[in-house]
Amino acid sequence: MKKKILFIILAVILLSGAYAAWKFLGPSVKAPENKYFYIRTGESFASVRNNLGEQGIVPGLKWFDWTSRLIGFKQVKPGRYEIRNGMSLLDLVRMLRNGKHSPVDFVITKIRTKETLASRIGRAFECDSTRMIEFLNNPDSLRAYNLDTNTVMAAAMPYTYTIRWNSDAGKIFEQFYRAYKLFWTDERKEKAKSLGLTPEQVSTLASIIDEETNAESDKPNVASVYLNRMAKGMPLQADPTVKFAMKNFGLKRILKAHLETDSPYNTYRNRGLPPGPICTPDLKTIDAVLNSPKTDYIYFVASSAFDGTHIFTSNYNDHLKYARIYQQELNKRNIR
Repeated sequence: MKKKILFIILAVILLSGAYAAWKFLGPSVKAPENKYFYIRTGESFASVRNNLGEQGIVPGLKWFDWTSRLIGFKQVKPGRYEIRNGMSLLDLVRMLRNGKHSPVDFVITKIRTKETLASRIGRAFECDSTRMIEFLNNPDSLRAYNLDTNTVMAAAMPYTYTIRWNSDAGKIFEQFYRAYKLFWTDERKEKAKSLGLTPEQVSTLASIIDEETNAESDKPNVASVYLNRMAKGMPLQADPTVKFAMKNFGLKRILKAHLETDSPYNTYRNRGLPPGPICTPDLKTIDAVLNSPKTDYIYFVASSAFDGTHIFTSNYNDHLKYARIYQQELNKRNIR
Protein backbone atom coordinates (compact mmCIF):
# COMPACT_ATOMS: atom_id res chain seq x y z
CA MET A 1 0.00 0.00 0.00
CA LYS A 2 2.81 2.40 0.94
CA LYS A 3 4.57 1.64 -2.33
CA LYS A 4 1.38 2.41 -4.24
CA ILE A 5 0.99 5.76 -2.46
CA LEU A 6 4.64 6.64 -3.09
CA PHE A 7 4.20 5.72 -6.73
CA ILE A 8 1.14 7.98 -7.03
CA ILE A 9 2.96 10.88 -5.33
CA LEU A 10 5.94 10.39 -7.59
CA ALA A 11 3.69 10.28 -10.67
CA VAL A 12 1.96 13.48 -9.60
CA ILE A 13 5.32 15.18 -9.08
CA LEU A 14 6.55 14.00 -12.45
CA LEU A 15 3.36 15.07 -14.22
CA SER A 16 3.42 18.45 -12.47
CA GLY A 17 7.05 18.89 -13.44
CA ALA A 18 6.32 17.92 -17.02
CA TYR A 19 3.42 20.35 -17.18
CA ALA A 20 5.54 23.16 -15.73
CA ALA A 21 8.37 22.34 -18.12
CA TRP A 22 5.91 22.44 -21.04
CA LYS A 23 4.66 25.85 -19.89
CA PHE A 24 8.22 27.17 -19.63
CA LEU A 25 9.85 25.38 -22.56
CA GLY A 26 6.99 24.26 -24.79
CA PRO A 27 5.42 26.10 -27.75
CA SER A 28 3.03 28.13 -25.61
CA VAL A 29 3.45 31.66 -26.99
CA LYS A 30 1.00 33.11 -29.55
CA ALA A 31 2.08 35.79 -32.01
CA PRO A 32 0.05 39.02 -32.13
CA GLU A 33 -1.86 39.86 -35.28
CA ASN A 34 0.98 41.84 -36.89
CA LYS A 35 3.64 39.51 -35.35
CA TYR A 36 5.37 42.36 -33.48
CA PHE A 37 5.14 43.37 -29.84
CA TYR A 38 6.07 46.98 -29.09
CA ILE A 39 7.59 48.37 -25.90
CA ARG A 40 7.59 52.16 -25.87
CA THR A 41 10.33 54.29 -24.33
CA GLY A 42 9.70 54.74 -20.61
CA GLU A 43 7.12 51.98 -20.42
CA SER A 44 7.01 50.10 -17.10
CA PHE A 45 7.38 46.39 -16.46
CA ALA A 46 3.78 46.29 -15.22
CA SER A 47 2.54 47.83 -18.45
CA VAL A 48 4.50 45.36 -20.57
CA ARG A 49 3.18 42.47 -18.45
CA ASN A 50 -0.41 43.63 -18.85
CA ASN A 51 -0.07 44.16 -22.59
CA LEU A 52 1.30 40.64 -23.05
CA GLY A 53 -1.70 39.28 -21.20
CA GLU A 54 -4.30 41.46 -22.93
CA GLN A 55 -2.98 40.55 -26.37
CA GLY A 56 -3.06 36.84 -25.49
CA ILE A 57 0.64 36.39 -26.24
CA VAL A 58 1.59 34.56 -23.03
CA PRO A 59 -0.25 31.44 -21.75
CA GLY A 60 -0.93 33.15 -18.41
CA LEU A 61 0.40 36.03 -16.35
CA LYS A 62 1.36 33.79 -13.43
CA TRP A 63 3.55 31.71 -15.70
CA PHE A 64 5.05 34.91 -17.14
CA ASP A 65 5.76 36.19 -13.61
CA TRP A 66 7.45 32.94 -12.56
CA THR A 67 9.56 32.86 -15.72
CA SER A 68 10.56 36.51 -15.28
CA ARG A 69 11.66 35.87 -11.68
CA LEU A 70 13.48 32.72 -12.73
CA ILE A 71 15.76 34.51 -15.22
CA GLY A 72 15.80 37.94 -13.57
CA PHE A 73 13.70 39.97 -16.02
CA LYS A 74 12.88 43.26 -14.29
CA GLN A 75 14.10 46.10 -16.49
CA VAL A 76 12.23 46.47 -19.80
CA LYS A 77 13.99 47.71 -22.92
CA PRO A 78 12.05 49.64 -25.57
CA GLY A 79 11.86 48.22 -29.07
CA ARG A 80 9.94 46.23 -31.64
CA TYR A 81 10.05 42.50 -30.85
CA GLU A 82 9.15 39.80 -33.34
CA ILE A 83 6.95 37.18 -31.71
CA ARG A 84 6.74 33.78 -33.42
CA ASN A 85 3.88 31.37 -32.94
CA GLY A 86 5.08 28.41 -30.93
CA MET A 87 8.11 29.99 -29.30
CA SER A 88 8.58 29.08 -25.65
CA LEU A 89 7.76 31.38 -22.77
CA LEU A 90 11.38 31.14 -21.65
CA ASP A 91 12.61 32.27 -25.09
CA LEU A 92 10.13 35.15 -25.11
CA VAL A 93 11.12 36.43 -21.67
CA ARG A 94 14.82 35.99 -22.44
CA MET A 95 14.38 38.00 -25.68
CA LEU A 96 12.65 40.83 -23.81
CA ARG A 97 15.22 40.83 -21.03
CA ASN A 98 18.14 40.96 -23.48
CA GLY A 99 16.50 43.61 -25.68
CA LYS A 100 16.79 41.55 -28.85
CA HIS A 101 14.48 43.76 -30.85
CA SER A 102 13.81 43.70 -34.60
CA PRO A 103 14.85 46.89 -36.45
CA VAL A 104 12.69 48.47 -39.14
CA ASP A 105 13.65 48.24 -42.82
CA PHE A 106 12.52 51.69 -43.93
CA VAL A 107 12.35 52.10 -47.71
CA ILE A 108 12.54 55.49 -49.40
CA THR A 109 11.47 55.70 -53.03
CA LYS A 110 10.02 58.91 -54.48
CA ILE A 111 8.79 61.27 -51.77
CA ARG A 112 7.80 64.80 -52.71
CA THR A 113 7.44 66.65 -49.42
CA LYS A 114 8.85 66.72 -45.91
CA GLU A 115 5.34 66.21 -44.60
CA THR A 116 4.98 62.96 -46.52
CA LEU A 117 8.34 61.73 -45.23
CA ALA A 118 7.42 62.63 -41.66
CA SER A 119 4.06 60.89 -42.02
CA ARG A 120 5.67 57.68 -43.24
CA ILE A 121 8.21 57.78 -40.42
CA GLY A 122 5.39 58.29 -37.91
CA ARG A 123 3.69 55.13 -39.15
CA ALA A 124 6.87 53.04 -39.09
CA PHE A 125 8.61 54.17 -35.87
CA GLU A 126 7.91 55.16 -32.29
CA CYS A 127 8.88 58.71 -33.28
CA ASP A 128 5.64 60.39 -34.35
CA SER A 129 5.22 62.53 -37.46
CA THR A 130 4.96 65.77 -35.46
CA ARG A 131 8.39 65.32 -33.92
CA MET A 132 9.89 64.39 -37.27
CA ILE A 133 8.48 67.41 -39.12
CA GLU A 134 9.64 69.65 -36.27
CA PHE A 135 13.16 68.30 -36.78
CA LEU A 136 13.01 68.75 -40.58
CA ASN A 137 11.73 72.32 -40.15
CA ASN A 138 14.24 73.30 -37.48
CA PRO A 139 17.21 75.27 -38.90
CA ASP A 140 19.18 74.60 -35.72
CA SER A 141 18.77 70.82 -36.13
CA LEU A 142 19.94 70.95 -39.74
CA ARG A 143 22.82 73.40 -39.41
CA ALA A 144 25.13 70.63 -38.18
CA TYR A 145 24.59 68.85 -41.52
CA ASN A 146 25.16 71.99 -43.66
CA LEU A 147 21.54 71.71 -44.79
CA ASP A 148 18.52 73.96 -44.42
CA THR A 149 14.77 73.45 -44.40
CA ASN A 150 14.68 73.48 -48.21
CA THR A 151 17.73 71.35 -49.02
CA VAL A 152 17.10 68.79 -46.25
CA MET A 153 15.22 66.44 -48.59
CA ALA A 154 18.40 66.00 -50.65
CA ALA A 155 19.64 63.78 -47.81
CA ALA A 156 16.61 61.47 -47.97
CA MET A 157 18.04 59.26 -50.68
CA PRO A 158 16.23 56.24 -52.17
CA TYR A 159 17.69 53.39 -50.11
CA THR A 160 16.49 50.80 -47.64
CA TYR A 161 17.55 51.89 -44.14
CA THR A 162 17.74 49.48 -41.20
CA ILE A 163 16.86 51.54 -38.12
CA ARG A 164 15.85 50.80 -34.53
CA TRP A 165 12.10 51.21 -34.07
CA ASN A 166 12.52 53.42 -30.98
CA SER A 167 15.03 55.82 -32.61
CA ASP A 168 14.22 59.50 -32.20
CA ALA A 169 13.99 61.98 -35.10
CA GLY A 170 17.65 62.95 -34.92
CA LYS A 171 18.90 59.37 -34.99
CA ILE A 172 16.64 58.50 -37.91
CA PHE A 173 17.90 61.47 -39.90
CA GLU A 174 21.47 60.59 -39.00
CA GLN A 175 21.02 57.29 -40.86
CA PHE A 176 19.81 59.18 -43.94
CA TYR A 177 22.72 61.59 -43.77
CA ARG A 178 25.33 58.83 -43.49
CA ALA A 179 24.05 57.25 -46.71
CA TYR A 180 24.01 60.69 -48.36
CA LYS A 181 27.66 61.33 -47.43
CA LEU A 182 28.70 57.89 -48.69
CA PHE A 183 26.99 58.51 -52.04
CA TRP A 184 28.72 61.84 -52.56
CA THR A 185 32.21 60.56 -53.23
CA ASP A 186 35.06 62.93 -54.06
CA GLU A 187 34.61 62.05 -57.74
CA ARG A 188 30.94 63.01 -57.72
CA LYS A 189 31.65 66.22 -55.81
CA GLU A 190 34.30 67.17 -58.37
CA LYS A 191 31.84 66.58 -61.22
CA ALA A 192 29.29 68.76 -59.47
CA LYS A 193 31.90 71.47 -58.98
CA SER A 194 32.78 71.38 -62.68
CA LEU A 195 29.12 72.14 -63.42
CA GLY A 196 29.16 75.03 -60.97
CA LEU A 197 26.77 73.22 -58.65
CA THR A 198 26.76 71.97 -55.07
CA PRO A 199 25.65 68.38 -54.32
CA GLU A 200 22.33 69.75 -53.03
CA GLN A 201 21.80 71.70 -56.26
CA VAL A 202 22.54 68.59 -58.31
CA SER A 203 19.91 66.73 -56.28
CA THR A 204 17.48 69.59 -56.86
CA LEU A 205 18.03 69.50 -60.62
CA ALA A 206 17.77 65.70 -60.65
CA SER A 207 14.47 65.92 -58.76
CA ILE A 208 13.01 68.18 -61.45
CA ILE A 209 14.18 65.78 -64.16
CA ASP A 210 12.61 62.82 -62.36
CA GLU A 211 9.30 64.68 -62.30
CA GLU A 212 9.68 65.59 -65.98
CA THR A 213 10.24 62.10 -67.36
CA ASN A 214 10.52 58.41 -66.59
CA ALA A 215 12.44 57.80 -69.83
CA GLU A 216 15.97 56.98 -68.69
CA SER A 217 17.38 57.69 -72.16
CA ASP A 218 15.99 61.25 -72.06
CA LYS A 219 17.28 62.27 -68.64
CA PRO A 220 20.86 63.23 -69.66
CA ASN A 221 19.49 65.45 -72.45
CA VAL A 222 16.91 67.04 -70.13
CA ALA A 223 19.79 67.80 -67.74
CA SER A 224 21.75 69.42 -70.59
CA VAL A 225 18.75 71.63 -71.46
CA TYR A 226 18.46 72.97 -67.93
CA LEU A 227 22.21 73.44 -67.57
CA ASN A 228 22.29 75.33 -70.86
CA ARG A 229 19.41 77.56 -69.73
CA MET A 230 21.15 78.36 -66.47
CA ALA A 231 24.38 79.14 -68.33
CA LYS A 232 22.46 81.63 -70.52
CA GLY A 233 20.66 83.18 -67.56
CA MET A 234 17.30 81.87 -68.78
CA PRO A 235 14.57 80.73 -66.39
CA LEU A 236 14.24 76.95 -66.21
CA GLN A 237 10.49 77.09 -66.86
CA ALA A 238 10.03 73.57 -65.51
CA ASP A 239 6.38 72.56 -65.19
CA PRO A 240 6.96 70.18 -62.24
CA THR A 241 8.17 73.11 -60.11
CA VAL A 242 4.80 74.80 -60.66
CA LYS A 243 3.00 71.67 -59.47
CA PHE A 244 5.24 71.59 -56.41
CA ALA A 245 4.65 75.26 -55.73
CA MET A 246 0.89 74.67 -55.90
CA LYS A 247 1.13 71.34 -54.04
CA ASN A 248 -1.06 69.94 -56.81
CA PHE A 249 0.79 66.86 -57.99
CA GLY A 250 -2.13 65.48 -59.97
CA LEU A 251 -2.21 68.46 -62.31
CA LYS A 252 -1.93 67.15 -65.88
CA ARG A 253 -1.92 70.40 -67.81
CA ILE A 254 -0.14 73.62 -66.82
CA LEU A 255 -2.19 76.69 -67.76
CA LYS A 256 -1.14 80.34 -67.92
CA ALA A 257 -2.81 81.12 -64.60
CA HIS A 258 -0.75 78.40 -62.92
CA LEU A 259 2.47 80.08 -64.05
CA GLU A 260 1.66 83.10 -61.88
CA THR A 261 1.86 81.08 -58.65
CA ASP A 262 3.88 83.11 -56.16
CA SER A 263 6.53 80.74 -54.82
CA PRO A 264 10.34 80.50 -54.84
CA TYR A 265 9.79 77.05 -56.39
CA ASN A 266 8.05 78.46 -59.47
CA THR A 267 10.82 78.47 -62.09
CA TYR A 268 8.68 80.47 -64.52
CA ARG A 269 8.78 83.47 -62.17
CA ASN A 270 12.26 82.88 -60.72
CA ARG A 271 15.56 82.31 -62.49
CA GLY A 272 17.90 79.50 -61.52
CA LEU A 273 17.19 76.44 -59.45
CA PRO A 274 14.48 76.34 -56.79
CA PRO A 275 15.75 76.40 -53.20
CA GLY A 276 15.56 72.62 -52.76
CA PRO A 277 14.50 69.29 -54.29
CA ILE A 278 10.88 68.81 -55.36
CA CYS A 279 11.12 65.05 -54.72
CA THR A 280 13.72 62.51 -53.66
CA PRO A 281 15.63 61.95 -56.92
CA ASP A 282 16.69 58.60 -58.26
CA LEU A 283 20.40 57.88 -57.89
CA LYS A 284 20.70 57.23 -61.63
CA THR A 285 19.21 60.65 -62.33
CA ILE A 286 21.78 62.34 -60.11
CA ASP A 287 24.49 60.61 -62.15
CA ALA A 288 22.68 61.61 -65.37
CA VAL A 289 23.13 65.23 -64.30
CA LEU A 290 26.77 64.74 -63.33
CA ASN A 291 27.51 62.99 -66.63
CA SER A 292 25.19 65.01 -68.88
CA PRO A 293 26.36 65.48 -72.48
CA LYS A 294 27.42 68.79 -73.97
CA THR A 295 24.58 69.83 -76.29
CA ASP A 296 23.11 73.01 -77.73
CA TYR A 297 19.58 72.00 -76.66
CA ILE A 298 17.55 74.78 -75.07
CA TYR A 299 14.03 73.39 -75.45
CA PHE A 300 12.20 70.13 -75.12
CA VAL A 301 8.60 69.07 -75.28
CA ALA A 302 6.81 65.80 -74.61
CA SER A 303 6.33 63.67 -77.68
CA SER A 304 2.81 63.70 -79.12
CA ALA A 305 3.09 59.91 -79.27
CA PHE A 306 2.62 59.94 -75.47
CA ASP A 307 5.32 57.30 -75.09
CA GLY A 308 7.10 59.16 -72.30
CA THR A 309 9.89 60.50 -74.53
CA HIS A 310 10.67 64.09 -75.52
CA ILE A 311 11.74 66.05 -78.57
CA PHE A 312 14.80 68.26 -78.02
CA THR A 313 15.57 71.36 -80.05
CA SER A 314 17.92 74.33 -80.03
CA ASN A 315 15.65 76.51 -82.20
CA TYR A 316 12.61 78.21 -80.69
CA ASN A 317 10.52 77.99 -83.85
CA ASP A 318 11.10 74.25 -84.01
CA HIS A 319 10.13 74.00 -80.37
CA LEU A 320 6.88 75.90 -80.98
CA LYS A 321 6.03 73.57 -83.85
CA TYR A 322 6.39 70.44 -81.71
CA ALA A 323 4.65 72.12 -78.78
CA ARG A 324 1.61 72.90 -80.94
CA ILE A 325 1.46 69.30 -82.11
CA TYR A 326 1.55 68.15 -78.47
CA GLN A 327 -1.15 70.65 -77.41
CA GLN A 328 -3.37 69.49 -80.27
CA GLU A 329 -2.98 65.91 -79.11
CA LEU A 330 -3.86 66.96 -75.54
CA ASN A 331 -7.03 68.58 -76.82
CA LYS A 332 -7.89 65.57 -78.93
CA ARG A 333 -7.53 63.30 -75.88
CA ASN A 334 -9.47 65.80 -73.74
CA ILE A 335 -6.65 65.98 -71.15
CA ARG A 336 -7.00 68.99 -68.87
